[in-house]
Amino acid sequence: MQKKFISNLVLIVVLNLLVKPLAIFGIDATVQNRVGAEEYGMYFSILNFTYLFNILADLGINNFTTKNIAQYPHIASRYIGKIFSFRLILFAFYAIVTLTIGVGIGYRGNQLTILYVLIFNQLLITFIAYFRSHFGGLHLFKTDALLSVLDKLLLIIICGSVLVATTSGHTFKIEWFIWIQTICYGITFIVAFFLLVRKIGIPNFKFNWVFSMAIMRQSYPYALMILLMMIYTRTDSVMLERIHPNGKFEAGIYAQGFRLFDAFFMFGMIFTNLLFPVFSRLLKTKRESVFIIVNTSRNLLIGGAILLAFISFQNAAFILDYIYKNNVSESVLPFQWLMWSFIGVCLSFIYGTLLTANGNMKFMNQLSLVGIVLNIILNALLIPKYGAAGSAFATLITQSFTALIQLIYCHQLFSIKITLSQIINYGSFILLMFLIPLISSNHSVSFSLQIIFGVIGLLLFKFIDLKALKIAFKENN
Repeated sequence: MQKKFISNLVLIVVLNLLVKPLAIFGIDATVQNRVGAEEYGMYFSILNFTYLFNILADLGINNFTTKNIAQYPHIASRYIGKIFSFRLILFAFYAIVTLTIGVGIGYRGNQLTILYVLIFNQLLITFIAYFRSHFGGLHLFKTDALLSVLDKLLLIIICGSVLVATTSGHTFKIEWFIWIQTICYGITFIVAFFLLVRKIGIPNFKFNWVFSMAIMRQSYPYALMILLMMIYTRTDSVMLERIHPNGKFEAGIYAQGFRLFDAFFMFGMIFTNLLFPVFSRLLKTKRESVFIIVNTSRNLLIGGAILLAFISFQNAAFILDYIYKNNVSESVLPFQWLMWSFIGVCLSFIYGTLLTANGNMKFMNQLSLVGIVLNIILNALLIPKYGAAGSAFATLITQSFTALIQLIYCHQLFSIKITLSQIINYGSFILLMFLIPLISSNHSVSFSLQIIFGVIGLLLFKFIDLKALKIAFKENN
């Protein structure tokens, strides 16, 4: 299972490395440069607002589906039609709640129009994720990997063409970007549905109230957990835009730092999407193998997160200046705080996923509730004075706290031991990353050295196990 995990992980990472960075930095960042911080900040805030209550359209069904299909693959064709019909009703409820709250907090005119379109985009995103949950549960990771990048690939082609066509004498509008995303999600939805039908057959779309209520009773703990986690991870930009005197601008500044953070967040999500079905099956069939996967994924993910955090912190202005044209100095501190928080996020990817697969939902929900309270209090205190930097610092504290609690709880629950050699490896790698910038004061040289010696350090201190990778490739071939 470890060999299969690594080989599929490599495939997914390669696909995402080829597509998503270009979509994020070549398209998304270019759009912000073209439309300006305030207009993009307004869009960014509304986008995150639509994510806050997205779980109402899901109620944990994706996680429930992935876990149960991983353990009982034969149920896929029997349930998809019934659940699809049920989810249309759930989405209608989500749309009503989101629009009502959106109007309540002051969205009017063009902002409300954008909210309408982004809610429809959430419909497409929700069902794409639902279809992908079947591929993950069936361990069809290659198909899932291709679908994970399809919408971004289409965005590069379509939006890239529009950006090139409007380089001179034309003003690019944020509404164009939103509608292009709608087209990309629509095509991906159709492709995902077609591939799933080929695998499990044409579903029978029939709503069944008794079945739907049974699913809700089993999936609501997942829904509550995701809702709570979404609130404390997505409220930052919404609160920033609503309560700061210059909210739209500050949200735009926050978005510039958040874009890189979000890019790495997507790669971290690769682990979650791959680990959840793997953990679910191993906890049922071969529990002792779970700890091997935990160690392997932790070394890869946390080692990479430490490398990224140090590079981003010590070269923040150099990196941001390369991507953006405006407001770089204002974005430096928010970006630095966000990248340090990425280490905590990665810990949650591993230990939170393990606890979810193991069914420890009460603990996860209680911790998420604490995270919400902590995050909202910190944002309310820090945003009025410090703006985007204060919001990013609130994220750092919240993510670090919740990740540390998950780590401690997991190690006690599963009796996972941290060896002295692991402590030495982590300590040595951190010291290496701290010392490298002292070699040269030139930003370009220091940046290059950190990447080179950072990768060497990952290999030297066994965060990347070349032997395991070699065996995985041989087995996959």
